[in-house]
Amino acid sequence: MDSLTIIESKDELITKLKEEIEKRAKDAIEDHNEFRIGLSGGSLVQYVSDVMSCAVTGVENWKIFFCDERFVEESQRDSTYGCYKRALPDGQTFLKEEQFVKIDTKLSLDDCARDYERRILKEFNCSDNQMPKFDLLILGMGPDGHTCSLFPEHSLLKETKRLIAAIDDSPKPPSQRITMTLPLINNASCCLFVITGESKAAAVKQIFSESSDTPFPVQLVKPVKGDLLWIVDTSAAKVLKK
Repeated sequence: MDSLTIIESKDELITKLKEEIEKRAKDAIEDHNEFRIGLSGGSLVQYVSDVMSCAVTGVENWKIFFCDERFVEESQRDSTYGCYKRALPDGQTFLKEEQFVKIDTKLSLDDCARDYERRILKEFNCSDNQMPKFDLLILGMGPDGHTCSLFPEHSLLKETKRLIAAIDDSPKPPSQRITMTLPLINNASCCLFVITGESKAAAVKQIFSESSDTPFPVQLVKPVKGDLLWIVDTSAAKVLKK
C-alpha cells in the first residue's frame, strides 16, 4: 500500500504520526511481542519525540534502532541518539536507555558499521544470510532527495551485500556516518516518510511526478513486501496542490 497524506499543521502531523506508529506497534507486538522501529534524525527528532512523550501503547515492548547515525560521541550535537536523549528527558517517557540500539563510536568507522550490522542481526535472531524485517522505519528527506545517509549519485546506492555501511565522504557534515542500505530498508514492513518545509517542494514534485531519468535516493525506497507511506506538510507539497 502506498499512501500520501498532506497535513496542514504541526499538531495534525503529530496526530497522524502517532496514529501510524501506534497501529504498527500494536500489530507487531501482537504478532511477535516486540516493535522494532528505526528512527531518523534532523527535524524528525522533535516530531517523533513529541509522539513518544504521549501515552503510546506498549512502549515497554519497543526496540529502537537508527536508520543512520553520525559517527560522533552521543554528547555532541550532531549525534542522532544524543538528540533524542536530550529531547526525551527522564520522566517524559517510559522508554529505557537499554531499548535503544546505539552505535559504538569507540571502534573505527568501518568496524562500527560492521558491529552495528551484527547487533541488528542478533536482535532479530537472524543468521548472516537472513534479512531482518523492521516493523517500521521513519525516514526523512533532504532538499537534494537524500534519505538516511544515502546521497544522490553515491556508490552506496548500489550496495547489495551490506545491511549497514560506513560513509566517510558525506556531502552533508559531519562527513563520517553509518547508514542502513537499500536492501535492509526495502525489506521493512513499512517505510514512512515525514517531509516538511518549502525547501523540499522541488524534490517532492519530482518524486510524485516521476519526471526525472535520474531518481533521487528516496525514489529507490520501494518496500518489497511492505507499505510506503508519506506524510507531507503543505509547504513541501505546495507544487502538488496546483
